[in-house]
Amino acid sequence: MSRPYTLFTGQWADLPFEDVARLAADWGYDGLEIACSGDHLDPWRWDEPGYVSGKLAVLERYGLKVWAISNHLKGQAVCDDPIDFRHQAIVGTKVWGDGDPEGVRQRAAEELKLTARLAQALGVKTVVGFTGSSIWQYVAMFPPVPESVIDAGYQDFADRWNPILDVFDECGVRFAHEVHPSEIAYDYWTTVRTLEAIGHREAFGLNWDPSHFMWQGIDPVSFIWDFKDRIYHVDCKDTKLRPTGRNTVMGSHLPWGDPRRGWDFVSAGRGDVPWESSFRALTAIGYDGPISIEWEDAGMDRLQGAPEALAALKKFDFAPSALSFDAAFSNQG
Repeated sequence: MSRPYTLFTGQWADLPFEDVARLAADWGYDGLEIACSGDHLDPWRWDEPGYVSGKLAVLERYGLKVWAISNHLKGQAVCDDPIDFRHQAIVGTKVWGDGDPEGVRQRAAEELKLTARLAQALGVKTVVGFTGSSIWQYVAMFPPVPESVIDAGYQDFADRWNPILDVFDECGVRFAHEVHPSEIAYDYWTTVRTLEAIGHREAFGLNWDPSHFMWQGIDPVSFIWDFKDRIYHVDCKDTKLRPTGRNTVMGSHLPWGDPRRGWDFVSAGRGDVPWESSFRALTAIGYDGPISIEWEDAGMDRLQGAPEALAALKKFDFAPSALSFDAAFSNQG
């Protein structure tokens, strides 16, 4: 079925926005999932005269459209504890301010609200991103962690994100959380509990990215079916698993691309994600939104990888049959 294909610009934020648009158009993409980083998008300028129209003009110049924007980096800081040097490197000076942790969280939350307003101004219905988590640091559960601490973590998420989601509702925009380690929802059961924490409000759904499921041992196809009413967006990234007994799922504090890692992100089509089964499941649940390619591969040049990934995934995006394959049997005399 002819879904639009977009390129997520987060890994391209070192390039000017117009350069990324030109590259994507040359490669055959239909649009961009625009990240709020680099010069690509700035939520604080959402109501500045000419700002939004200027971005749309660039897209139109290259025959591209936008169905979703993302703000992973600032979303990460909304709930995180601790807030430290890692966040200073990703949230920018406006959100970092004086570095006071609670101040960073509050300014990050404000930027997420502005991101909803920016999406509305762009005519976009979906914002993709992270939530952060005050309890990810306890994932190993040792030293022992009381259940009350975990309960408080989900309550902290609800307290911080419900006011953000109120603005999303006001703007007619949905937030698609990327289920990912270090977030409040990172696997199946934490996703269930996260949705429960906010009363299953419709403003909050999921961004399906199978790359993070693979190394955790989560079935990405079953996940689509189990959360079929919450799949608001799709990001496609691939993962190659290399467990050897030495190489493990924890990564061993080794950098991306190191052959001693138990897994690595690779260009879509070169890893272990069951793409055909996944696309069939997306069709079965009626997902007709964009297929956004999030290109990450430490061992491959991105100028080769991005167009290759597009070609690799398009072959799985076929239309469902218009009739039952065994219908002809009923017409036999």
